[in-house]
Amino acid sequence: MAGHHDHDHHAHGPADFGRAFALGAALNIGFVAVEGAAGFLTDSVALLADAGHNLSDVLGLLVAWAGAELAKRPASKRFTYGFRGSSILAALTNSVLLLVAVGAIGWEAIQRFADPPAVPGKIVMIVAAVGIVVNLSTALLFARGRKHDINIRGAYLHMATDAAVSVGVVIAGGLILLTGARWIDPAISLVIVAVILWSSWGLARESLTMALQAVPDGIDAEEVERALIALPGVVRVHDLHIWPMSTTEAALTAHLVMPGGHPGDAFLIDLQHRLAHEFRIDHTTVQIELGEGAECRMHGHAHG
Repeated sequence: MAGHHDHDHHAHGPADFGRAFALGAALNIGFVAVEGAAGFLTDSVALLADAGHNLSDVLGLLVAWAGAELAKRPASKRFTYGFRGSSILAALTNSVLLLVAVGAIGWEAIQRFADPPAVPGKIVMIVAAVGIVVNLSTALLFARGRKHDINIRGAYLHMATDAAVSVGVVIAGGLILLTGARWIDPAISLVIVAVILWSSWGLARESLTMALQAVPDGIDAEEVERALIALPGVVRVHDLHIWPMSTTEAALTAHLVMPGGHPGDAFLIDLQHRLAHEFRIDHTTVQIELGEGAECRMHGHAHG
C-alpha cells in the first residue's frame, strides 16, 4: 500500500526568472563582443581572459535558462516526473563550462609571461569598468533566487564573479599606466583564474552530488528517519531514499513496518504534508508493511 503526493510548494524557483535570463544573456552577449574586440585590438590577455570568462557565463546563462524552461514542462507517460532533472544537468554543465574557461585562460596567461606585449592601460580600464556595471546589473537580477535554487545561484555566482574579475582588470590597467610593467597583464589573468576556481568549486561539487542523487543539502536523512520512526504505529523504517528531483524539489520513498495494520489515508496525507513543510520534501511515496516477513522477502528485489 502506498501514498503519493505531488504538489509544487517550491516550484517557483527557476520558473520566475525567464525575463532575468533573457535580459542577462542579451546584456552579456553585447559586452562580450565589445570586450573581445578591444582585447584583440590592444593585445591584452587580461581583456581576452575576461571576455572568455564572460562568454562562458553567457553560455552558462543560456544553459541555466534552458534547464529552467525544460523543468516547467509537464509530465508524460515516459517522463513521469517531467523534465525537472534538466535543471540539475544545467547546473552541472554550468560548472564544467567554468572549469573549461579556467583552463583556457590559465594556459594563455602562462604563455604570455615569456614575451608579454605592451598593453594600453587606459583602454583596458575603460572596457573593464563597463564590465563591472554590466555584470553587477545582471547579478542583481538573480540575487533574490540564489538561496533556494542552485541553478539560479549558479547564474548569480557567474555574474558576481565576473564583476569581481572586471575590478581586477581595472586595477591591472591602472598599474600598467603607472609602471609600464608588461608582466602585470598576464599576472592579473592568473588571478582571474584563481577567483573563478574559488567561486565555482562549491557549485561544481553540489551539482555533481545532485546529479548522483545524493540527499539534497539542507535535508538531514537521519532526522527524517527519526521522524518516521516516531510516527504512531511505526516500529521500523527501511529502504529510505531521499533524492533531488530538480534543483528545488526533493522526493522520498520509504517502507514503514506497522504491525497494527494500515493506518488509513488520513495518516498518509498528514505524513506527506509534514515532510513537505518540515523537510522540504515535495514528493513522498511510502509502503506500509505488517512486518510478517514482508521485509525479508522484499530485500531480494530492488527498491526505487
